[in-house]
Amino acid sequence: MNLRMMTIDSIKIDGQFGNKQLINMIKVGITGQAGFIGSHLYNYLNLKEDLELVKFERSYFTSIRSLENFVEKCDVIVHLSAINRHSDQQIIYDTNVNLVQSLIKACENTQSKPHIIFSSSTQENKENLYGKSKQVGRKLLEEWASKYNSKTTGLVIPNVFGPFGKPNYNSVVATFCHKITHNEKPEILNDRIVRLIYVHELIDDIYSIIKEQKIGKVELAHTSEVKVSELLSILNEFKAQYMEQGRIPDINSPFRLALFNTFICYLPKDHYPFNFTKHTDNRGSFVEIVRANTSGQFSFSTTVPGITRGNHFHTRKAERFAVIKGSARIDWRKVDSDVVTSFTLHGDDPSFVDMPIWHTHSITNIGNEELITLFWINEPYNPDDPDTYFVNVYLEKEVTA
Repeated sequence: MNLRMMTIDSIKIDGQFGNKQLINMIKVGITGQAGFIGSHLYNYLNLKEDLELVKFERSYFTSIRSLENFVEKCDVIVHLSAINRHSDQQIIYDTNVNLVQSLIKACENTQSKPHIIFSSSTQENKENLYGKSKQVGRKLLEEWASKYNSKTTGLVIPNVFGPFGKPNYNSVVATFCHKITHNEKPEILNDRIVRLIYVHELIDDIYSIIKEQKIGKVELAHTSEVKVSELLSILNEFKAQYMEQGRIPDINSPFRLALFNTFICYLPKDHYPFNFTKHTDNRGSFVEIVRANTSGQFSFSTTVPGITRGNHFHTRKAERFAVIKGSARIDWRKVDSDVVTSFTLHGDDPSFVDMPIWHTHSITNIGNEELITLFWINEPYNPDDPDTYFVNVYLEKEVTA
């Protein structure tokens, strides 16, 4: 996908910044680039001026020459490709170990010595073949690095959660979010304490390891812990307050904000626009725009007919667009997808759409009169840390701020 991206300071086209000749670019490849962690990592690293991303495709592991071409281009490889669920545990073990062996063979065949960052798990020391496959893979890479005077890092990662995870596969959070937002009843099989790391925290750690060239076994600490029943209670609270009433729940802690940003990514497509309750009498009308259990910033804009605003995305902010006058079309697109979702809103029937993170979004006045839009966002604008990245919703169009 031809992604044109403009950040606050410079322009980035096809994953490369225009001023890259002034920077010693580190070439990074990610096996498992299309997976849950891999896609988050790719999108995050794509925002970094000092990195150049090397494309990876799943088919490379079935073609030794393709894999060799890949490793030759990389200064750093983050090896995420693996399976963690299968009815046959032996297939999990064999597949994961074979993937590591194939990567090592490609490096040996090409005499390449990239810094390989290996994704392991806290399952390493447990009595299951998935954990053993991770332990063996890490040790194979350590032996390769020692033999060829290269570098490897074995990341021992706790349970990861975040937006776009696959239900019944990636995490209990993904499973619960999907079931609750689709009116299914989650089942607690073991009401234990789970130790979690948010995917954005994980990928930030990986970026630091790339930059600092940390090597050896690195055990990443979990950033939150919660009992499964408490997790379910919070997500049910989100459903009752947010899905059913349109209220912003308590998202004041980093964990609750991360959960909320994860939760809304599982909402059914027909959840938006969410209509406000309009109170009308002989004086006029009254509409409550935001009832929030958290702080935030309000603003409004006027837009003349035919004009589009926005074309940007956020990686952490919760944001609401509410149309109170005129007619608007709100469009969004996940930054690594070419699928655009559109919503039509009218001020005569006031409603809102909330923006999921990692979705570039815009609002267009499609009517014949002035459009008035109210905006709420959960944190005040900070020019030193804006968390705002300008990317076209429709790829063929030029960016408009």
